[in-house]
Amino acid sequence: MLRREYDTQTCSIAKALEILGERWSLLIVREVALFDVTRFDDLVSRLGITRSVLATRLEFLVAEGVLEREAYQEHPPRYEYRATEKGRQLWPILMHLKHWGDEYYRAPNGSPRTAVHAGCGGQPDGRLQCDRCGKPLDAANTVAATAAAAPREEVSAQ
Repeated sequence: MLRREYDTQTCSIAKALEILGERWSLLIVREVALFDVTRFDDLVSRLGITRSVLATRLEFLVAEGVLEREAYQEHPPRYEYRATEKGRQLWPILMHLKHWGDEYYRAPNGSPRTAVHAGCGGQPDGRLQCDRCGKPLDAANTVAATAAAAPREEVSAQ
């Protein structure tokens, strides 16, 4: 098993991998930051992750300041997880990784979920600009959508 820390590496990428390099951590951040899945049981369901692994990863991501935990119910205690500013800054990284995955490993039916520009319904291109209106996109001006629900321009045959 690989160690989690890279003590001999004085490198920002190595440090970032200590926080996000474990598979579940990045997928949890994807669900919370890109697709607004914020509740524990919903994360378990969406990811197929065990409750114990999810609890451990959420605790770590909260401790690192990537996510924050907010109570939404007192009895029994229940929490939602939201991306912090530090977590929201991962949006372009997640979108570039998604774009790369779509380019080389797209499922036969395409990507099941995407982000769309709240202004016009376009989708991020490889430069994270709207493929419809050309405006730069970020976490603040996009919303999650199923790919089937994402509006697309029809191409007419000429």
